Amino acid sequence: MSVDTGAATTGVTSAIGGPVAPRRGQVSWALFDWANQPYFALITTFIFAPYFAATYVGDATLGQALWGQALGYAGLAIAFISPIVGSIADQTGRRKPWLAACGIGFCLAVSCLWFALPGEGAINPVPIMVAVACAAIAMEIAVVFNNAMLPSLVSSGRMGTLSGFGWGIGYVGGLLALIIVLFFLAADRETGLTMLGQPPLFGLDPAMSEADRFSGPMVAIWFAIFVIPLFLFTPDAPATGVRAGAAVRQGLVQLKTTLGHLRRFRNIALYLFSRMLYFDGLSAIFAFGGIYAAGIFGWEIMTLGLFGIILSIFAAAGAFLGGWLDDKIGSKRTIQISVLGLIVATIGSASIGPDTIFFTIPVEPPQPGAAPFSSIGEQIYLVFGILIGISGGPAQAASRTMLARMAPPSMMTEFFGLYALSGKATAFLAPLAIAWATLAYDSQRAGLAVIVAFLVVGFMLLFGVAERREEAISD
Repeated sequence: MSVDTGAATTGVTSAIGGPVAPRRGQVSWALFDWANQPYFALITTFIFAPYFAATYVGDATLGQALWGQALGYAGLAIAFISPIVGSIADQTGRRKPWLAACGIGFCLAVSCLWFALPGEGAINPVPIMVAVACAAIAMEIAVVFNNAMLPSLVSSGRMGTLSGFGWGIGYVGGLLALIIVLFFLAADRETGLTMLGQPPLFGLDPAMSEADRFSGPMVAIWFAIFVIPLFLFTPDAPATGVRAGAAVRQGLVQLKTTLGHLRRFRNIALYLFSRMLYFDGLSAIFAFGGIYAAGIFGWEIMTLGLFGIILSIFAAAGAFLGGWLDDKIGSKRTIQISVLGLIVATIGSASIGPDTIFFTIPVEPPQPGAAPFSSIGEQIYLVFGILIGISGGPAQAASRTMLARMAPPSMMTEFFGLYALSGKATAFLAPLAIAWATLAYDSQRAGLAVIVAFLVVGFMLLFGVAERREEAISD
């Protein structure tokens, strides 16, 4: 595959030195977010996750707990794997081969979700839980290498804009994927017709929830197509010539050294710990928001799809705005504003029940067959969902820009491996805590409420972080 390594702007250097990437290389890098966002929109948030809990398992409360376990164990694996492979990649130089390997594994795993037949999860949910976990692991490792490419593509003053642009078009990609599902694939169980009044494409049977299950193969095809520009046009770091075996040994030694040096990178360490907590909360609210709505309101694929479309529109707008705000006021302040919005929205979402709002105020529950979002509870839940969308995009985009502004250039992929670790080291705790609280109290609301603590502590720790570039340490 050929790569254009020419600079986009003469005389402008990237954040780590060297020429910036050509414009098409930068856009192709951002298209990775377009390629992967349907996975988060369709699988982990709005379509497959609620289907897994409410229909595949057949019990929304038990299904929420099992989904939490699948993501929790995946997070535990990612916590061990991501910093190691990031360190090894720094030794070998190139990131694209790792991206390709992760992409293939992801596509195979997510395609297996087609086999999640309705009700079979009540008998043996393990195979689909394994596929969910493997897809999550492959995608998160791929994100490590994509994130680590950012500082070599664009100048320091433009990193926030490019990162926000990536998240923004990613949300647009997720939105388009949701529109395709809602208008062309998902059909009403009674009429057999889509929202356009036509039979679903490919003859998908609503009685067998085939639109929900097809979200897996659809995401795999989407990713495989739209990740191609990155491999064609985005410059990769040059190969160092270090062989794989030596890279493993050197990478593990370097990882051990980096972890030991974190006491000397105290500012980065505090940021990573803060990010570890607030990102756990952010990931959990995205992962369980649709499941919660499916359980308390009985939402099925049509309403969940509309909910996802609305949130994706606001999330895309928030990501674009967040990228601009990042370069104007800095990554730290952008993150703090966003996390505060997530705290308010999560508390608000947890306060909504099928027949109550704000924990205690009684309201009429949704009526069977009523129009989407016709009850007061659904409308208020939608408002808090919109706030989550607006806040989530800037928090994610500015978080990776923050590390790109802080990490030593020669240790960029390694620190992005630790960045993934900070996103996943306790990521198993949030889903497992949700699973435990859900089962212990037999309540989806109790499971959702535990997310708030992660967000609040992470938010408070950010006040002690300074946004500055650190220098590499040579011993």
